[in-house]
Amino acid sequence: MSTIESPCVDICQLNPNTGICTGCFRTMDEISLWIELSDDEKQEVLRLAKERGLKIFSDNC
Repeated sequence: MSTIESPCVDICQLNPNTGICTGCFRTMDEISLWIELSDDEKQEVLRLAKERGLKIFSDNC
C-alpha cells in the first residue's frame, strides 16, 4: 500500500488548452493512473505537477 497521498484538492477542472488540472496540475493520464503508480512514479508525478504549477503562476505574474 502506498503512503503517498493524491495531490487532488477537489478542484477538478482540466484547462482545455493545456490538458492540465487547474487544481493539482496533473494531466488526465496522471490523474487516472494514480492508484496504479508505484511510489517512485507518484513522486515523479508530484515533481512534474509542482513544476507545472510554478510555471503557470510565474507566467501569470
